[in-house]
Amino acid sequence: MYLDPDRDFTVELGLDDPDDADAVVRALATQLDVAPAELPPIEVRKRSVDARRGRVKFHLVVGAVTPASPVTTLPAVTGEPVIIVGGGPAGLFCAYELARHGVRAILVDRGKPVQARRRDLKGLTQHGVVDPDSNYCFGEGGAGTYSDGKLYTRSHKRGDVRDVIETLVRHGAPAGILVDARPHIGSNKLPKVITALRASLEAAGSEVRFDARVVDVIVHAGRAIGVVLASGVELRGRAVVMATGHSARDVHALLGRAGVKLVAKAFAMGVRIEHPQPLIDRIQYGRFAGHAKLPAAPYRLAYTPADGRGAFSFCMCPGGWIVPASTEQDGLVVNGMSLSRRDSPYANSGLVVAVELADLERAKLDPVFGGIELQRRLEVAAAVAGGGQLRAPATRATDFVRGRASSTVPATSYEPGLHATDIGEVLDATGLPLAARLREAFAAFDQQMRGYLTEEAVLVGVESRTSSPVRVPRDAETLQSPDLAALYPCAEGAGYAGGIVSAALDGIRVARAIVGLASD
Repeated sequence: MYLDPDRDFTVELGLDDPDDADAVVRALATQLDVAPAELPPIEVRKRSVDARRGRVKFHLVVGAVTPASPVTTLPAVTGEPVIIVGGGPAGLFCAYELARHGVRAILVDRGKPVQARRRDLKGLTQHGVVDPDSNYCFGEGGAGTYSDGKLYTRSHKRGDVRDVIETLVRHGAPAGILVDARPHIGSNKLPKVITALRASLEAAGSEVRFDARVVDVIVHAGRAIGVVLASGVELRGRAVVMATGHSARDVHALLGRAGVKLVAKAFAMGVRIEHPQPLIDRIQYGRFAGHAKLPAAPYRLAYTPADGRGAFSFCMCPGGWIVPASTEQDGLVVNGMSLSRRDSPYANSGLVVAVELADLERAKLDPVFGGIELQRRLEVAAAVAGGGQLRAPATRATDFVRGRASSTVPATSYEPGLHATDIGEVLDATGLPLAARLREAFAAFDQQMRGYLTEEAVLVGVESRTSSPVRVPRDAETLQSPDLAALYPCAEGAGYAGGIVSAALDGIRVARAIVGLASD
């Protein structure tokens, strides 16, 4: 029987059905009313858990096996280089796409190689010491390397997303991410993938430099032709790509000095919430919780009141840990991560509230950098409320909705430790109704997930770096700054991405624009 390789079919398997290729073929044959032997070889293209309507099952998208893409090594790169600032997914994939077209890149990152970052992360978690250039946000691989490695994206450019995932698999990521509906590498496995990507770039002739913080852009005849490093070294090339992350605040300042226009953008701030993972499993899976085939249960929540200014979950980490993501010693930021097995006894997620441009205007903040000021205000308040050494202020969810402090808090995955207090007072330090909006949202969240609001849940502060509060405008066609030719604002720090895959996709778009290909 012939099946169009481009056609998708949906099949379902129960939890106790055999978990093998023959079971998938039998299910599809039944659906098509043919004998299994009549089908061509079948592949699974997407796999997800469907826990709706009280029955848990596996939802599979399958189709006829398509020929595998040929695996090719990068060609030798030549010529005047492109200078790429930032060694996260945007910078790495920009350099990789340039190399595919034979274009050399010099990629610089203010932090350390991915393995060396581990020592500085230990300094954060065990000693409360923040290295401003090497931490959970800065260093090879960017913020996602040691903050979970989730590969979820809203992008509908299926081919390009597939290309990013396949590139990661070719460099050592588990093959399962090709089919998982919520692909995830894990912070224990992603470092080796990042190292392998760097090795491919260097083998082709591109260069990667660490401990290379950029302090200025070199401009000649209205064009960006290079950068100046903190060491005094100047690097020059045919173009400059700014692929820094959402926490590189000093980069916005240096771009402003170079005459690049910046604008404020909406973002979100709030807290992390942590539950026992078995509790989330029971809510999501019901009587099937604990089944050997089921992963640690994720969730996604959103509440939008009549005025449109509600709250939502962000970067949910099943079987994960809360970690300190501070980039400054006097400010406290938390984030979530999971290892590949997602076997921590805790589940955590950001719970955040949108901050709109109107909020900045009402608060009479700087029209461009007001969002950064709000972030700083919240982070400093959290550090003070935590009592130092990156201990985090925390409140039981039940106390929070009653508007009171907690005298005790549950055990936590957050290694620097928690300090029981009133997290609502910390949120109020912004002058915005973040706490009030979160309290209102909790009633809706507990309707969506019965049992979500419990004294076993603890709010940990603060989650302030959901995205950059500043955007660096760029031309929709050329992707260059309209104020400075050959400067390419890219990905999260410039306001054009929000995660590993979307950042990688934006890096690829910028690379294609540089070599003269259509960006879409």
